[in-house]
Amino acid sequence: MTDAPGHTLPAPTGAVRQDLLDFLAFLRSAVVRKLEGLTEEQARRSPVGSGTSLLGIVTHLAAVEVYWVHRRVAELDVPVSADRGLDVGPDDTVEGAVDRYRAVAARTDALLAAADLEAPLGRSRRQRTVGWVLVHLVEETARHAGHADILRELLDGAFGM
Repeated sequence: MTDAPGHTLPAPTGAVRQDLLDFLAFLRSAVVRKLEGLTEEQARRSPVGSGTSLLGIVTHLAAVEVYWVHRRVAELDVPVSADRGLDVGPDDTVEGAVDRYRAVAARTDALLAAADLEAPLGRSRRQRTVGWVLVHLVEETARHAGHADILRELLDGAFGM
């Protein structure tokens, strides 16, 4: 089964952690592909009332991974964006945002590969676990991949890419 030509769903591995990480990688790739071939202006443009842009989605998803995994799971002292990255600045570029997202993703994957999925999050009053965070990242990325698909179609008619 494929999402688009050359973008094949990950094969089951029989290991839940690996399957979730593989789906997360698949979804990240889908989001990044929505930026391919767009100008900087198109990537910043929002064809919807909320102001959401494709560039904003990529910066948001990177910020979400930093917050949940780097800060909450690994308890690293990293800065987090108050708006979780939906707003883009005048100096933000597609190339810079994608490079940052890929670097954040690589660090996220390494941290989650080594983490105990049953371990509770520190400073959590809601009994959330590392496994809950991983599932949440898959859900969050999938939801925004759908948004990205719609935004791209509204911008230039491209879909299923």
